[in-house]
Amino acid sequence: MKAQLFSGVGVALITPFRRSQETVDFTKLEALIEDIIASGADYIVALGTTSEAATMTESERAAVQEFIVETVDGKLPIMLGLGGNNTLSLTDTIARLNFDGISGLLSVTPYYNKPNQRGLAAHYRSVSEASPVPVVMYNVPGRTGVNMTAETTLMLANECPNIIGIKEASGNMQQIMELLRNRPAGFRVISGDDSLTYPMLALGADGVISVLANALPREMSQMVHFAMKSDLKHALPLHNHMLPLMNAIFDEGNPTGIKALLETQGKINNVLRLPLVKASKQLSNKLTQLYNEFAN
Repeated sequence: MKAQLFSGVGVALITPFRRSQETVDFTKLEALIEDIIASGADYIVALGTTSEAATMTESERAAVQEFIVETVDGKLPIMLGLGGNNTLSLTDTIARLNFDGISGLLSVTPYYNKPNQRGLAAHYRSVSEASPVPVVMYNVPGRTGVNMTAETTLMLANECPNIIGIKEASGNMQQIMELLRNRPAGFRVISGDDSLTYPMLALGADGVISVLANALPREMSQMVHFAMKSDLKHALPLHNHMLPLMNAIFDEGNPTGIKALLETQGKINNVLRLPLVKASKQLSNKLTQLYNEFAN
């Protein structure tokens, strides 16, 4: 494992489903994990947004978590996605959860309730105190309806030793630069947007939790590792080569686009659970064309 936990490329792992009854396809999940391990990626993010965990039952989530831990078998760190908009319920869940094989917790800002900054800070203090593993916060206002400011993030970074980083997906480069400029030593600022990863790395960020890396784990790992060594000369062409796919997979939301791309690669059946639906024919054709151009 890396000396600095959760730096480099984390893969926001999808969950393959079977066409019949939409049950989890563990055979295809195993193949994806093995490809990621062989690719040079640095860690795996299990049961995050991209996994469709929100539409899994509790028993399914437990089974997927156990399967990922067994398949990875200590070869990479695993970050577990677990958040909610009921702080007490979330901390109770953390207290009951089996953390064997889990190296960290990725916890999204509370959604729908729209707490103010004091509420966000109090929420994360509770999560930090409850978690037996290091916590990475996740700021994604486009999904949650609330932005956690740089001021709040930095306050938590300084106050809570168990909070070791943030997956920052605000898309606000001014906010990102403030985080990078003022963060305490060792606090990770991780890109939550594939397309902003290169500029964030150039500013000193610690890597990315990537959706595209499900399909292109080697290329994403190469780009990020070059950039983290300040070798922007080699990182930039890789970024530019992947950029059309980085953007297109989000045209109809996530994981709609990445599942369509993975089907194009022959890695999964393109099955999502309601309320998510498959990519339109127009997007599927676009992704196929872009992938063929990329591969050739």
